[in-house]
Amino acid sequence: MSRTSQNVPGADTVDAMLPTDMALACEAAGAAKAGRDALALIVLGVLAGAFVAFGAIFMTIVLTGAEELPWGVARLLAGLVFSLGLILVIVGGAELFTGDSLMIVACASRRITLPALLRAWSLVYVGNIVGAVGTAALVFLAGQHGLAGGAVGRTALAIASAKAGLPTVQLFFLAVLCNVLVCLAVWMSFGGRSATDKVMVIIPPIAAFVAAGFEHSIANLYLLPYGLAIKAWAGPELWTVAGQAASYPGLTVGGVLHNIVVATIGNLVGGSLMVGAIYWFVYLRRRP
Repeated sequence: MSRTSQNVPGADTVDAMLPTDMALACEAAGAAKAGRDALALIVLGVLAGAFVAFGAIFMTIVLTGAEELPWGVARLLAGLVFSLGLILVIVGGAELFTGDSLMIVACASRRITLPALLRAWSLVYVGNIVGAVGTAALVFLAGQHGLAGGAVGRTALAIASAKAGLPTVQLFFLAVLCNVLVCLAVWMSFGGRSATDKVMVIIPPIAAFVAAGFEHSIANLYLLPYGLAIKAWAGPELWTVAGQAASYPGLTVGGVLHNIVVATIGNLVGGSLMVGAIYWFVYLRRRP
């Protein structure tokens, strides 16, 4: 069936939605999100934080022992499995702060007010923090860092230490680029007619941002606290594999907070201004 059949009222089609229809769907979704009550937004935010953490857990496991693979291949595998997080968010239904940057479309169209937008972002972000950090605590208590003789813990420490040591300017632009790809994945998912469609358009952008080493604030809300917990409270048996705690000097509370704050700002700029605002300008600004 041709794509033009989408313009025929009542046409039965499985074709992806066209970009203009995707923009309208994004606008309507933003208005619906802003209309949810506070408790619903927080709970859906908790779910999204946990879902992204699941993707990060999967990534950490896959990277453990991958040193013998070509660097790019290992990064690609990490990105492919990390995409589990956004798949769960989109298909399973949850509210992720980074993806909700696209609510700027509804705000620009005056479907929601700026205070309503900021309210939704704030509540979802709080929920994401609880979900991601809470999952980090559960995974640490489950002793996952001891798997493979402590090699999983060493991988988690290396990931967290590298993130905590990023300089501010580099971190900001890595975060901007990250949420451009994340929001493009969310944007394209509006065009999918089935769960399979949505999964297929989510995986490539998410795999790309992980492989490229971009910074996602909500993923970091799992990875950094988890690494910090391992450094502070892991048993002595881990350090025979991972070296000494002093080998990760940048992994501190201050380093974690610096990463989260800068990455959050960068993600918001990348998603709202470089994706949402541009698509609104192209497809919706002339609409009455």
